[in-house]
This record gives sequence, structure tokens and C-alpha cells, in this order.
Amino acid sequence: MDLRRADLSAAAEAGLIDREQAERLWTFLARRDARPMFRAAHVLYYLGGLIAIGAMTLFMTLGWERFGGAGIAVIATVYAVGALAVADWLLRARGQPIPAGLLAALAVALVPLAVYGVQNALGWWAEGEAARDHHRHVDGRWLMMELATLAAGAAVLWRWKLPFSVMPVAVTLWYLTMDLAPFIAGRPDVDWELRKLVSLYTGLALIGLAVWVDLRSRHGPDFAFWLYLAGVLAFWGGLSLMRSDSEWSRLAYCGINLAMIAVGAVLSRRVFAVFGGLGVAGYLGYLANDLFKDSLLFPFALSLIGLGVIGAGLWWQKREAAIATRLRAGLPAPLRELLEARA
Repeated sequence: MDLRRADLSAAAEAGLIDREQAERLWTFLARRDARPMFRAAHVLYYLGGLIAIGAMTLFMTLGWERFGGAGIAVIATVYAVGALAVADWLLRARGQPIPAGLLAALAVALVPLAVYGVQNALGWWAEGEAARDHHRHVDGRWLMMELATLAAGAAVLWRWKLPFSVMPVAVTLWYLTMDLAPFIAGRPDVDWELRKLVSLYTGLALIGLAVWVDLRSRHGPDFAFWLYLAGVLAFWGGLSLMRSDSEWSRLAYCGINLAMIAVGAVLSRRVFAVFGGLGVAGYLGYLANDLFKDSLLFPFALSLIGLGVIGAGLWWQKREAAIATRLRAGLPAPLRELLEARA
């Protein structure tokens, strides 16, 4: 059921509740379930927040080096504290969790810059190296920045409990595992084959963490979205970049992507379906361009498969409720509640 403000106003007019109770109840529900939607205000929130985060992370210029290490650390710290103060005000005084979460994420994203400033002031960075290179190269020397970011992200999540604050934490976890690859291999010049493998297993771990978080927060805001996104990106990216030496391995890749689509349908998470669909499309493109390049029957066979998939979708739509009820009946109660809440 989709409850609207007009419904509460109608209940007040009918005498079921008074107008003050209706207003307080609406404020409570709006704060508890402020889900991002495709609205102009929300688009502007995210656009502005991502521009601010990108400006202080991905798009840092060498001109900042003029401030020196201590100057960079002070500016980043003041910026982060100010962002958290405004986020707290937006959340408590204005009831605006989305812009508050964006500002909290900005504060967490500034932690690597602050740590870099301290390291620079202590002379730990060689000449010619800069904080902006952290997002372009993988390097085991930057573990301190990532660990500090994780600690700050955990503190912000504990204090304000804003879902978007999970985004920098999820990205940092991915960076951390990639930077740990040289230590796992016991040498600094790790080849990219190992990094792909590390990315794949990191993605699986992040997806597992996302499912756990999803179960814990199934009755409240969606804290798992960014963990799912980072996990699927890491897993699917590592899997897709691996070399395939046989047709069976390529077929297995297609099967894994089909399984991702199924998982996305079960968990009601579109990110699995999107990347799974890209993987299946890539495999079919390979078949069309390489294996069956000169075949006359391949386009017809592929079109029949597509029509069959559409037919399967129509069959599923008619029986979805009954099948879902039977499948969920044997699941543990927390998982069943999660699937019903996200459906």
C-alpha cells in the first residue's frame, strides 16, 4: 500500500486522528522511509553532492600542493567537520536525510586527503607523487589512507545512520583489497591476473556483506544498495576481464551472468540484472561476430531464443505470486521478510 499525505489528511477530516497527529505521523514516516526517487530535487541533490565529492577526490589538481601537507590536512579537516555539521542540521532540524547523507559521504571522502596531508607534512611522500594518483593506480603504500577512511565511515554510519554514507566505505573496501594484493603475492609488482582474481573474490565478499546488511536493515532504510553496487562491479569486472581459453569457459561466463539475473530477480536488486544482462549480451555478441560469423541460421536461432525468453516472461508473470509464495515458504523468516519487503 502506498500511503500519501492526502490519506492522512483524509483520516484527520474523518475524525480518526487529529491534524497535529497526522502531521507528526507524516513527518515520522517521511524521515523513516525517505527513499531516493527520480524527482528534480533528488536529481539536484545527487548531482551537487557527486560534483562536490569528485572535486575533492577524483579531480584534485597539483595546485593544491602549494598549501603544503599541513595546509591540505587542515583544509580537508575543516571541510569535513563543516559538512558533518550541516548534515546534522539538515537531518535534525529539516528532516532531509538525502542531502544530509551526501554531505556525510563528502566528509568521509575527505579523510584520504587529510591523511595524505599529514603524511606529506611528515615527508612520507616522494617528490612527484600526489593524492590524486590514489584513484588512478593501485599501490600498497596507501593502506593507511584506506584504513582511516573505513574507520571514519564506520563512525559516521554509527552516529547518523545515513544510507549514502555506505558509498565511500564500499569503494574503499574495494581499494583496500586491491592494495593488499601485493602483500598477498609477496611482491610489489603484482600482475593484473592476480588483481582480477582479487577483484572477483572481493566482489563476492562485498555481496555477502550486502546480503547480511540487507537482512539487518530489512525493516528500515536501504543501507545495502552501495555495497551491492560495489560488490557486483568488483565481481563482474574481475570476471569479465579474465582470459577465456575455451568455448566451455565462455559458456560458463554466460551461465554466471544468467545466474546473476536470477539472483537480481530473487533479491529485487536491479544491479545484478543490469550487469548480468550486459554479460549475456557480450557473450551473444561474441557468438555472432566470431563463432557464427558466416552462419545464416544464427540470427534466426537467436531471434527464436529471444522470443522464447519473452514467452517465459509472460508465463512467469501469470504465476509469479504463487511461485514466489511456494519458494519463500521454506526460507528462514528473516530472509523471507527481506524478500517481501524489497519486492
